[in-house]
Amino acid sequence: MNILGKSITKNGILLGLFAIVTTGVIAGTYLSTRGLIQDNIRHAEESALLELFPKSRHDNSMLDDAISVDNSELLGLREAKKLYRASMNSEFVGAILPATARDGYTGDVDMIVGINRDGTIAGVRVLSHRETPGLGDQVDYKKSQWVDGFIGKSLTNPEESKWAVKKDKGVFDQFTGATITPRAVTKAVHKALQYYDANIDTISDINDSLSADLNTQSNSGIQQ
Repeated sequence: MNILGKSITKNGILLGLFAIVTTGVIAGTYLSTRGLIQDNIRHAEESALLELFPKSRHDNSMLDDAISVDNSELLGLREAKKLYRASMNSEFVGAILPATARDGYTGDVDMIVGINRDGTIAGVRVLSHRETPGLGDQVDYKKSQWVDGFIGKSLTNPEESKWAVKKDKGVFDQFTGATITPRAVTKAVHKALQYYDANIDTISDINDSLSADLNTQSNSGIQQ
């Protein structure tokens, strides 16, 4: 074998060994940090849930007591998401429902709606949106506490015709220069209450299977 051939062979072997070592390092790093990443994600999810149902109101792990829901009619969901349940001393306290307002100014507004056992709202948080900065983005709790206006409200408080922003003769404030976003969020919160009311028996049954799928039940209940 000539010198050039030996050099090519040697370089090929070195490159192969380098690739093996690099792959091993990347795989090792991924395996060592995967658990930490998952823990951080779980902590972030739990923190969001605790804003609506603080630890003083429940003694279960809401992340571990969840029902898969896939409802587009009332919850506006585009894919299956988790509905979380809170309980104290094995007694149902309330639930946190996923909801999507599809008619935001610039697209979907994804949120979670906390509803107490009696059907009153415990709180609302917007998780993601693309609304206009300085206007529609006030639905984000980091920007304003506008969503706190839903706390204590229910299907009967206010009456159905008043579940709208003030511009539409309802009771909820809109933003100066922006009506579409608060209108969409208000509508989505109201529909989440309707979903909760239609499925309260299944949602409040904390002995029910954690993998239960409410999609079929909710659809049949709504149609009745």
